[in-house]
Amino acid sequence: MKLSVLDVLPVISGADAGQALRQAGELAQAAEQMGFERLWYAEHHGMRSIASATPEILIAHAASQTARIRLGAGGVMLPNHVPLRVVEQYRTLNALYPDRVDLGVGRAAGTDPLNAKALRSTPGQMFPRELEELLAFERGGFPHGHPFGTLSVTPGGVPLPPMWMLGSSGGSSALAGQLGMGYGFAGHFSPTPAAPAIEQYRAHFRPSPWFAAPYVILAMTVVCAETEAEATELSSSMEMQFLDLHRGKSSAIRSPEEARMAGWHPSLRMALGPMGQLMIVGTPDQVAAQIEARIEEAGGVDEVMVMTITHDAEARLRSYRLLAQRLG
Repeated sequence: MKLSVLDVLPVISGADAGQALRQAGELAQAAEQMGFERLWYAEHHGMRSIASATPEILIAHAASQTARIRLGAGGVMLPNHVPLRVVEQYRTLNALYPDRVDLGVGRAAGTDPLNAKALRSTPGQMFPRELEELLAFERGGFPHGHPFGTLSVTPGGVPLPPMWMLGSSGGSSALAGQLGMGYGFAGHFSPTPAAPAIEQYRAHFRPSPWFAAPYVILAMTVVCAETEAEATELSSSMEMQFLDLHRGKSSAIRSPEEARMAGWHPSLRMALGPMGQLMIVGTPDQVAAQIEARIEEAGGVDEVMVMTITHDAEARLRSYRLLAQRLG
């Protein structure tokens, strides 16, 4: 099974975002040593618990400290960006680190309405037009007479890296297939069943220079430890974070002890609804069985991308290591 990592750069209580940013390179090196296929960085804004806002900078930072692992944006939230700028940035990364970069794009702003306004985000219904413009800059596909048709993209002579469509509900899955992109389903935060979106993507797929056949990544939230009790204890930090988000609060990632002091109890999982069922928690064998079950529910996938958030950085690395040893 191909395994990859999604990093949102969690900001823990008692530390700051600077520490999370500095630890990104350490995780990249560790993920490469463990044999993970790729490492993607999310784009989120206005969240105290997450320091990942600029994937392109993180990609360059991690690439300079690694040699093999693929690095990418999971993803560029296109409503927040000018398409030409995205093409320039990811052509540059592809030139600097050939065959190691991925460009995932999403249709959401990745933040709340006020931050979206500050980012000058465009309305969601404009996403297909923005994606069309991005691809026109890459492929020279502007219609005759279009003012952008005469522009030269810098750097020239360098293609975009492989493009992926990111989805959480299936709204863009058919488009991803028609454009010959890879498809990543956000099962780590979306309770929507993945199978219908993946089926639609495969049904509409057309080969492209990026992908000759459909390729699906399914993301999951996982906490793995030597014992079930330890995994359950570690997962309470993330569960409390889910509860905070459910209540409209924003805070750093608490330790299990701080989560209990803040009122966390396993019975509160019911308050999270379907979100409370997303986390996969347990020993390596238990986690492997749950991952395999979700792959089967999705109709089969080509790769699993794991997001692990714990308060303790060593426990997080150990979770990835146990998973890699069991499934890698």
